[in-house]
Amino acid sequence: MAGIIDGKALAQTVRAEVKTRAAAFAARTGREVGLDVVLVGEDPASEVYVRNKERAARKAGIAGRVHRLSADTSQHALLGLVRELNADDAIDGILVQLPLPRHLDDQTVVDAIDPAKDVDGLHPVNAGLLAVGRPGLRPCTPSGCMRMLDHVGFDPKGKRAIVIGRSTLVGKPIAMMLLERHATVTIAHSRTVALGEEVARADLVVAAVGRPRLIEGEWIKPGAVVIDVGINRLDDGSLAGDVAFEAARERASYITPVPGGVGPMTIAMLLSNAVTAAEARVPA
Repeated sequence: MAGIIDGKALAQTVRAEVKTRAAAFAARTGREVGLDVVLVGEDPASEVYVRNKERAARKAGIAGRVHRLSADTSQHALLGLVRELNADDAIDGILVQLPLPRHLDDQTVVDAIDPAKDVDGLHPVNAGLLAVGRPGLRPCTPSGCMRMLDHVGFDPKGKRAIVIGRSTLVGKPIAMMLLERHATVTIAHSRTVALGEEVARADLVVAAVGRPRLIEGEWIKPGAVVIDVGINRLDDGSLAGDVAFEAARERASYITPVPGGVGPMTIAMLLSNAVTAAEARVPA
């Protein structure tokens, strides 16, 4: 029976570390770390997520504002706001909540953010720094997954890892982070032929494909670690991950639950990125 990786508890540890670092930054510079969030439209899920970020930042001693723009905001107006935030020296981190309304281009907006303030780690400059193994701001969810692996003492070096999902938000960056830690990495997806055979060879399974219970428990190699990034709402309103949890738990050594696993780590690592950006912009 696998041990459960408690994302809520680990996120509290990360937030405590962030609070200490943020206080040290404020004592050194005379100002708080600044994190501004831009929310366009009234998507309920985005609104809840932004409120959670706002509350978490305040508790960590991070200052910031939420810029709430109407759903019909133009691309020109949104890019103008991003330029203003780039130029404001009191702002260390900028996050534009995605997805944007359909008439706006997500990538153009992300590209407009100053890479040094890109706390989501999605700007092409930061993606390139990760690809070549140089320091930079890294995507929050993959960073949270790596912190979870460290927490349970899983060293990727020399291990076989499979990442199921190829998004720029999770799949590709976590594959590169695992390569950086000397894992042998396979990137798979929902169209991979004989996916079960690929999963069965892996010492580490990272599921981030967005298909409920796509990964069958019987596929899991005995003793493997399973990180389930997926969060899918079922017809009855309940949540499920990309992995068939109960069956996988019988075979894995450690597994993340859904909810309460990777999710809480994402906001915690966002706050960590904000302080990292501040420390880099105003070095000691």
